Order: sequence, then structure tokens, then C-alpha cells
Amino acid sequence: MSRIGNAFSSFFGILFGGELPAEVAQAFGYTKAAAAKAEPAKPKAPEAKPSDGALQLLGVLQREARLVDFLMEDISAYSDDQVGAAVRTLHEQCGAALKRCVTLTPIIDGVEGTYAKAEAAGADAKQGLKFIGNVPPEGRAAGGTLRHKGWKASSVDLPKLNASMQVAVIAAAEIEVE
Repeated sequence: MSRIGNAFSSFFGILFGGELPAEVAQAFGYTKAAAAKAEPAKPKAPEAKPSDGALQLLGVLQREARLVDFLMEDISAYSDDQVGAAVRTLHEQCGAALKRCVTLTPIIDGVEGTYAKAEAAGADAKQGLKFIGNVPPEGRAAGGTLRHKGWKASSVDLPKLNASMQVAVIAAAEIEVE
């Protein structure tokens, strides 16, 4: 608005309305501009919990090898031969799924049953060492017989989670409709 237009608006606004028009008051800095209404916050996607990755991996092992079904079934009624046959297939399928999702490397790359030095694990793997047997009082030893190489995950490649996924559902219930 021009200064003359503001003058007329002010005169008639005060004369007939009893107050200075808002646009004139704002133009001369007598009021602050009305803050633009903030858009409502978009609902945030639920944050990933530490357990989500574990549940997701368990879901992968169930989908590809039916691991949870096997572990939850009572196998006491089956013979050792029947269980052994089932485990062979389960072992193969679970191993393939695990290798696809997680790259595992040994903490100490040595032959089990031979002498291994504790320093062979490297400085970054100290938490990956567990001393068993006749352990000195300070809790550390220079070495001993390697009973288990240990495993560490060098990389994890799980499928991307989206907000609609319910990782707590390991296997959906199935209902056959006839």
C-alpha cells in the first residue's frame, strides 16, 4: 500500500472501527506479523529397537528353514534317526540363510585343540576371549589350548525394515480356506 492509501485506511478505520487496521499497523511495525500456522507434525516412523534385528533374523530363519517350528515341537516321540534326518536339512537351510544375512569370521583363526596365544585375537577382540580351566587370579593368561575359535559378525545385511512391518510376528498363523 502507498502512504496515501495507508493514511486513508487509518483515518476511516479509526473513524468507523475505532482501531487502526491490522495491515496498516503491520506495515508500520506496530504489530508483529501473524506467525504462519505450523503444519501438523507428520507422524514419525517408529524407531528401531535393539531387538528388531534379532527378531528379523529369527523371522528369516523361520521363513527359510522353519527353525522356530522345529525348536518349538516336542521331538521326544521321534527316533534319533528321524530327528537326525530332519536336522540335516534344517542345518543346511539355516546355514545358507545365516551366511546370506551375516558374515561371520573366527575370533582366533587357529586349529582347535592346539596352543593359541591370547594376543592372536588382536587388541580389538579382548571382549571376545573367554578363559576357562585353571585361570590365573588376574583373569588373563598368555595362552592355552584353543577349545573354540569364537565367532564375530564382520557384517550384517538384513533386509530393510519399513514402518508397516511387525518384526515381532516371526511366522504368521496360516488358515487354509476350502
